[in-house]
Amino acid sequence: MSTPLSQASQGDGEIRTETTGSIGWLIVDNQPKRNALSLAMWRALPAALSRLDDDEAVRLIVLTGAGGRSFVAGADISEFAETRSTAEKAKAYDAINVAAFEALKTAVKPTVAMIRGHCLGGGLGLALACDLRLAATGAVFGIPAARLGIAYPLAAIADIVQASSASVAKRMLFTAERVTAEDALRLGLVDELTEPGDLEARTEALGKTIAANAPLTLRAAKRAVNAVAAGARPEAMAEAAAAGQTCFESADFKEGRNAFLEKRNPVFTGR
Repeated sequence: MSTPLSQASQGDGEIRTETTGSIGWLIVDNQPKRNALSLAMWRALPAALSRLDDDEAVRLIVLTGAGGRSFVAGADISEFAETRSTAEKAKAYDAINVAAFEALKTAVKPTVAMIRGHCLGGGLGLALACDLRLAATGAVFGIPAARLGIAYPLAAIADIVQASSASVAKRMLFTAERVTAEDALRLGLVDELTEPGDLEARTEALGKTIAANAPLTLRAAKRAVNAVAAGARPEAMAEAAAAGQTCFESADFKEGRNAFLEKRNPVFTGR
C-alpha cells in the first residue's frame, strides 16, 4: 500500500485511507487494542469511506486492519461503561455502528474485506457489510455479545443470515464461540482463504481484475444484487434497472464493444 490520502485521528485509534493505483484502502488502526473501534472511530468511518468512494482514480475499496495481526476485534469495550451506560445510550451507539455498516453496503464502488487475525463482534459486522471477503488462514471469527450482556445489531444479524443461514447466526450468537477461518469459508462467512503471506498480493490481484472492468457495470451489478438480496422491493429494483440502462447509454459500452471487435483490452472511464 502507498500514497497516503488522509486520516481521521481519534485519540486511541484512527481511520486511515491510502491508495495503490486504482485500489483505495480503508484502514482501521488501533493496534494496541487489536484494531478495536472507539466510538469516535465508528463515527469517522463513513466519512473516510466516502472520500475513497468519491475519488475518481479509485475503482475498488479494501477494508482492513493495520499492523497485519488483526482485522477488527470489535468495539472498544473499555468505553462501554460510558457509551452503553443506559439503554438510550446503547441505542444511539448501535445506530452509529449500523451507519458504518450501511456506508459500506451503499458505497458505489465494490468493497472487499481483507481479513487477518481477529474478526470479532462489530469487526465481523463490518466484514459482512463488504461485497467480498478474503481471509488468511489463522483468522478467527466470532460474536461475543452474549458474554457481554448486549444485543448484536439487527442489521448485522441480517447480514450473517444472508451470508450463511439462520442456524449459523443463532449458534454464533448463542455460544459466543470463535470460528476458524476454514469453518468461516465452509459456512459462507468468507469467500476465499489464502496463506497470511499471500493475502495482500491476492487481494491486490483481485482488485486489479475488478478495477479493469467497466465502473458503470460494476455499479449496476452491485445495485441489482443488493436489491434482489434485500427482497426485490419495487423501488430498489427500479433503481437497479435504471443503473443497468445507464450502462447501455455510456461511452464505456461503445469502448467495450469496439475493444472486443478489435481484439484488445478495453480502457474504461466510467462514463
